[in-house]
Amino acid sequence: MKPTRLALVLVGILVGVGFAFVLHRPPVAKLPSATNSAPVIMSDFQKPAAAELKSRLTPEQFAVTQQCGTEPPFRNAYWDNKLPGIYVDVVSGEPLFSSLDKFDSGSGWPSFTRPLLTGAVAEKQDRAHGMVRTEVRSQRADSHLGDVFDDGPGPTQLRYCINSASLRFIPVEKMAAEGYAAHLEPFVKAGLIKAGEATAAAAPKRETAILAGGCFWGMEEIIRKIPGVLETAVGYTGGTTKNPSYEQICTGRTGHAEAVRVTFDPALVSYETLLGFFFRMHDPTTLNRQHNDVGTQYRSAIFVADESQKVAAGKVKAQFDQSGRFKRPIVTEITPASEFYVAEGYHQKYLIKNPGGYNCHFLTD
Repeated sequence: MKPTRLALVLVGILVGVGFAFVLHRPPVAKLPSATNSAPVIMSDFQKPAAAELKSRLTPEQFAVTQQCGTEPPFRNAYWDNKLPGIYVDVVSGEPLFSSLDKFDSGSGWPSFTRPLLTGAVAEKQDRAHGMVRTEVRSQRADSHLGDVFDDGPGPTQLRYCINSASLRFIPVEKMAAEGYAAHLEPFVKAGLIKAGEATAAAAPKRETAILAGGCFWGMEEIIRKIPGVLETAVGYTGGTTKNPSYEQICTGRTGHAEAVRVTFDPALVSYETLLGFFFRMHDPTTLNRQHNDVGTQYRSAIFVADESQKVAAGKVKAQFDQSGRFKRPIVTEITPASEFYVAEGYHQKYLIKNPGGYNCHFLTD
């Protein structure tokens, strides 16, 4: 990387920490990640004693739900979960929120515009930390969930900022089997599951694309928002050094390219459509360069997993090359995928953690 971009990394980390503190409470330090295990909801549910809860929950789940703790932003189970389904109380199994009301608030915690059901959550004035906020708790188990703010999108204008540790996610294809069939109708109406398949749905298909087109920060910020994209991770691929570090990549001597690994549902977005976004988000005519970033690590490349991806990549590349969109020939490599090394944690979702950070990518028409 250029020295200026390395400096931006350090500044961005400091800015991101300050940004997260303003948005939410100070996180509970050094607690393990939440698990997905929880008791199934029962109509006669009675909250267990604290000692039993402590044995059944992870330390983080107990600290959040029973002691009003807060997990770290961007380092929790569901902040970037895009799969369809519902979120239930990790203690009681009570249904609380739906993926249909989930949105990316940029805070690093799961955010919803409203609860799944009217009265599903209780609100309580919170005067901790020298400010007045509205705490959100589950009705049955009285679990601390998070807070609600009035800076959300329409139609409610609300943002329910919830800890992942308070929740268990149930994907739509498992809702009927786990006793939540009554909440499937909105997913049927949204076209996410067919009415006749509601009790025997198959899991969403998942395919992977690996794309390189300059600095992976800006690429990921565009790709993660594409409908049908389920997960993204930035990393290094196409080189010879095993387990390369960011510092090694910056030298340009490892042979790796900065790349984005994209997990997508082909029923919602095709591989060719993804490649269409790819060619619109960077300049594929500059060899080993994107704007001020120069070096082989910034090359334009499509790392194909099989012959079908190779054929599709060649087709889309030719279409863009012949479209008259670019003044120079496209130099994008189409090469077999090799091992993908996930980059250091602070690179993941970098521009969410650091709003206004370094970015040389934008999506053209």
